[in-house]
Amino acid sequence: MSKYCSFFFDIFGFNFNIIKRLVKTKILIILTSFLIVFFSFSQEKSKDSLYYLELSKAINKHKSEVNLKKAYSFFKSKSLDSSLFYSMKQLNLKKENKNIANLCHYIRGISFYRKKIFSESKNELKKVNENFKFYNLVKLTLGQIALEQREFKKATSYFDALSKLPEEEYLLINKSTVLTNLGLSYFHQKNHKKAGPYFIQSIQIQEEEKDTIKLIGSYGNMASFYYNQYKDDLAIPYFEKAYQLTKKIKDFDLKRRTTKNMAVVEENRKNYKKALIYRKEYEQWKDSLNDQNKIWAVAKLEKDFAVKEKQKEVSLLQTENKLKVAERNGLLYSAIILLVLLLTSIYFYRDKVKKNKIIASQKENLDALNATKDKLFSIVSHDLRTSVNALKTSNASLLDNLASKNITALGNLLKKNSAIVNGAYSLLDNLLNWALLQTKQGYFNITSMRLFFIVEQVAYNYKPILLDKAIGFENMVTKKDMVYADQESLKIILRNLLDNAIKFSNPNGIIKVYSKNNSDNYCDLIVEDNGLGISNETRLKLLEDSVLLTKKEHENVIGTGLGLQLCKSMIKKNKGKFTIESELGKGTKMIVSLPKTEPNG
Repeated sequence: MSKYCSFFFDIFGFNFNIIKRLVKTKILIILTSFLIVFFSFSQEKSKDSLYYLELSKAINKHKSEVNLKKAYSFFKSKSLDSSLFYSMKQLNLKKENKNIANLCHYIRGISFYRKKIFSESKNELKKVNENFKFYNLVKLTLGQIALEQREFKKATSYFDALSKLPEEEYLLINKSTVLTNLGLSYFHQKNHKKAGPYFIQSIQIQEEEKDTIKLIGSYGNMASFYYNQYKDDLAIPYFEKAYQLTKKIKDFDLKRRTTKNMAVVEENRKNYKKALIYRKEYEQWKDSLNDQNKIWAVAKLEKDFAVKEKQKEVSLLQTENKLKVAERNGLLYSAIILLVLLLTSIYFYRDKVKKNKIIASQKENLDALNATKDKLFSIVSHDLRTSVNALKTSNASLLDNLASKNITALGNLLKKNSAIVNGAYSLLDNLLNWALLQTKQGYFNITSMRLFFIVEQVAYNYKPILLDKAIGFENMVTKKDMVYADQESLKIILRNLLDNAIKFSNPNGIIKVYSKNNSDNYCDLIVEDNGLGISNETRLKLLEDSVLLTKKEHENVIGTGLGLQLCKSMIKKNKGKFTIESELGKGTKMIVSLPKTEPNG
């Protein structure tokens, strides 16, 4: 019966994830993730001391750099966050010293690596120059990061270069570590032919050095290496060697893991009696580890309690000192508080006065706007009422003439009705566009366009009206003239200007639309008629903001002035300018100046 099991082989944070695979009737164990990396400097105490000694010498060459010395001090004591903080402060000084920069980036890279923030570690280490004294350690760490991130080809390139170093270069680097990691890199690339010799060389060095802890890890590597190739007879002796070596150490966790490995091996060999013995031993080491953890926990609690008691004494002394300081400085603080309150009161009083002035000004503007709105609606209502009443009267005449079959009168009445409806429609259209503009609901998109074609499109809809009133029309806009404007709002502007020109032109008159390109920034679009014209006083009023006229100067025509107001608002939104040239009895020029380049904002 097949049984699926998994186990971990962990040494100093190096994880093995072991899974089973079924081959015929036998379950084999395959390591899916090998021993990843050793630390970026040797675990041996002698090399560890030598590492910090050499790094200390490099730091002491820059005694005046306080932040660098603090960064190294915290780095050595494993206070990594403080080390990162002071090394960054040193780098922010922006001094042109490459060696100091190399040391800072190196300390930051190793600190991030120890915190397992590999991407930041890699970024910092890549800023270190190749002539840096500890550059071999930089390459070792970059190789380890590549292994952690499963970039095995990159890892291979780093470790392969380190494996070819002369023996004297291995002063701070353990050669067996490099060979092991190089073997792992090839193994993960399924290059067993290259991986095996590196594992064997690593074991030979560790056997010579009698490094028990590393040997346990390397034996586990070899066992996994052979299991992956289905070479059970070669793999199992290495698991047994690792197990035997754990009898010489006091690491309960390591004993527990290697014992569990042996239990699984015996289960796969169907030697359940031995497997049971290993399982019991595994549980024993597991219990011992738990007991040890409990002892450490109790010791930590006792230590924490002692620290808290001492802290209480210190806190009492600090409290007494604070009370004395508070009594001594009480009057001073009171005076400061009173002064702050006084200044705050003055500030808020002035701010209140300022806000009241703003509110009063806004109220005046709002009242003026409301008055304008009321006036507008009154005039619009009057015009619509007049139009509807005229339409009602005309329809009554229409019915009478229809009964008498007076075709000529019917034609005249229909033309009259059409003119009334067109006027009412234009009024409502302007009212709608004005409302959209005021509530900022209209779509507005400024683009480049040719004036000639826009004028042609708008003028096309007025041809029947022009023909009916016997008014001539000429589009003399230069075809090459380009402006930046919103197309729909420009059409609304043109429609209103043409409406006014037609309304105030005499029969057989003429309306001309042309452009002038005399400015570097603006192109002028001019709608000119030879009609009734307006006085200078009226012209100035029309150019004022928010003006709404209740009555035109000619023919007693009642109107809102909304169309012209809408034109001015839309021209302003298009970043343009508007002006009027006119003289009574000689016609009027409505001039719209639009930008030739795309306006900012």
